[in-house]
Amino acid sequence: MAGLFHRDKYIRVKGVGEEEKRSLVCPECGKELNRTDVVVNHYICTACGNYFRVRTNNRIRMVCDKDTFIPWFEETDGGNPLNFPGYDEKLSSVREKTGLSEGITVGIGEICGEKACIGVCDSRFLMGSMGHAVGEKIALIFERAVSMKLPVVLFCCSGGARMQEGIISLMQMAKTSAAIKKHADAGLLYVTVLTDPTTGGVTASFAMLGDIILAEPGALIGFAGPRVIEQTIGQKLPKGFQRAEFQEEHGFVDRVVERDDLKTVLHQILKSHRVSALNNSFSHFTEEITKFTPTEVNRERLAKTPAKSAWDKVREARSVSRPSALTYIGLIFDDFLELHGDRSYGDDKAVAGGIAWLYGQPVTVIGIQKGNDAKECAMRNYGMASPEGYRKALRLMKQAEKFHRPVVCLINTSGAYPGMEAEERGQGEAIARNLFEMSLLKVPVLSVIIGEGGSGGALGLAVGNEVWMLENSTYSVLSPEGFASILWKDGKRAKEAAQVMGITADDLKRLSVIERIIPEYGAAGDSTVNDIAGFMKEQMAVFLKKFDGMDGAAVAEDRYRRFRKY
Repeated sequence: MAGLFHRDKYIRVKGVGEEEKRSLVCPECGKELNRTDVVVNHYICTACGNYFRVRTNNRIRMVCDKDTFIPWFEETDGGNPLNFPGYDEKLSSVREKTGLSEGITVGIGEICGEKACIGVCDSRFLMGSMGHAVGEKIALIFERAVSMKLPVVLFCCSGGARMQEGIISLMQMAKTSAAIKKHADAGLLYVTVLTDPTTGGVTASFAMLGDIILAEPGALIGFAGPRVIEQTIGQKLPKGFQRAEFQEEHGFVDRVVERDDLKTVLHQILKSHRVSALNNSFSHFTEEITKFTPTEVNRERLAKTPAKSAWDKVREARSVSRPSALTYIGLIFDDFLELHGDRSYGDDKAVAGGIAWLYGQPVTVIGIQKGNDAKECAMRNYGMASPEGYRKALRLMKQAEKFHRPVVCLINTSGAYPGMEAEERGQGEAIARNLFEMSLLKVPVLSVIIGEGGSGGALGLAVGNEVWMLENSTYSVLSPEGFASILWKDGKRAKEAAQVMGITADDLKRLSVIERIIPEYGAAGDSTVNDIAGFMKEQMAVFLKKFDGMDGAAVAEDRYRRFRKY
C-alpha cells in the first residue's frame, strides 16, 4: 500500500496510474500535493505546513548520517503472554505489511558525526503500542549505551500500552524507567523527540524521562488521549489541548523543533554533552582568550563619567532601555539553545535558560529577562519570576551539574512575583530550594547582577562562587520605596533610603558581597553594550580558569565558604 501516515489514517495515493501515484491529498487542508515535493520537504505539507507521520526508514534517513545506522536486537520477540486469540496472526500480518520486526527499531548511528544509540517508534506497527518486545528493546539499548558510555536518542510515537498483552504491557513502563535510571546514574545523556501521537503508558514512562525533551510541531502528547478524556468524563477539550505547543507552554517540553531543524538541534545537544564530558578542565582558555579592549569613545567615557548618586543608579538599573539578559547572552555566548519549562507546571517567560558556548566550553546560561519595551515587559512579567521560573532554573542547573557544565546567571529583577497565584504554587519554597541546591552544586557558578537585584527574588539565582555587578546596577534586601515605608513610614523618602541602604556596586564591593564591578563606560545602552559584553566575556573565561583541576567537591566547598563568612 503506497501512502504517508498521518494522524489516524493513511493518506492514500490518488488513483492507480503512474502519473496519479505522484500526487497525494493532505487531510488537513485538502490540497493535492506532489509526492516528491512532500518527501523533499521532510514529509511536511507544502501548502499548509501540516506534519505527516514518518516511517522508520525515512526518520533514520533524515536524522542519521548516511550508512551509519546499524540496527540491534532485531530478533527480540515478545510472544503472546496472554495467549490472546488472533494476536499471533495479527503480529505476522503487521510484520509483513510494514517490514518491521516490532513497534520500535533500535541501534547505533551518527548525527553529524556524533555517535549515539537511537530508537525510532513507528505508528504503523499497532500504533507503536508498547508490549514486551518494545519494552525489552528499550531496556536493552539503555543497557548497551551504559556499557558503551553513549547517549540515547529516542523518537517516540505510540498509542500507549498494547492491549493484547495486558498487565505484561503495564510492566514495561517500570522496566524501561528502571533502565533509564541506570543510564542517568552513569552520567549519560538521554534525549527524547515526541512525535504524533505520544500517549498513554509511553508518555508515563520513557517518553517523558529525557534529560532534554524535544517535540515536533502539532504532535499530540498526553497520558489520557482526547478520546479517553471525552468518553470517560464527558469533558470537551479546547483546540490545541495536549499538542506540542501546549506542552511547551505548560513546562513539560524543552523545545518544539521544526523538522527541518531537528538534525541540527540534536547535533548541537550531543556535541555540547560530549565536549562537557571530555573537557572537565578550563586550561584551554589560556590560548582562546583574546585580550579585550574597549573602543576609544568608551575609554574616554570611562575616564570622564561623573560620580552618580545611589538614587541615580536605582533609576538607571530600572531603565527599560537597559540591555537585557538575552541581549548579553547573544553577545557573550555562541549558539545559545534555549530550553523551556519546569517539568511540573509551566514555562515562566521571566526566566530564560539553556545551553551555550564560551570559547569552546559548553555552559548553562540562565537569565532573568525583564524586557526592553512595554510589550515584552508585560510578556515577561517585568522580570518578576514565579515559582515555575525558579524551578526551571534549578532544573537546568542540576542538568548542568550532571553533565559538568559551568553555570552563568544574569539577573535583573525587582523581586519575585508577589501575586496570589505565586503563593499558591509555593513561591517561598521554590526560592528556598534554589538556595539549598545551588549551595553545593559541583560545578562553578557565576552570578551577575545586570540591572536590579531585588531581594530573595535575585538571591534565588545568586548563590555563586562569585557574584558580579554592573557599575550602575543595584542589589538590595528590598526596594528603597519599601525600605522607606517600613522604617520611616514614608515611601516618598525612597531617594534618601537608597543613599543609606548600601545597594550600589561600590557599597557591595566594600562589604565583600560581590567580587567584581563591571564597567558600563558611562551607562549601559546601545553605544556601550558591546564593550560591556566583551569585558564580561573575557572575565568569565578568567573566572572559569580558576577552577581548572578542581574537583566538584572542592568547587562546592569554595561556594560554601564564600557564604559562610557573612
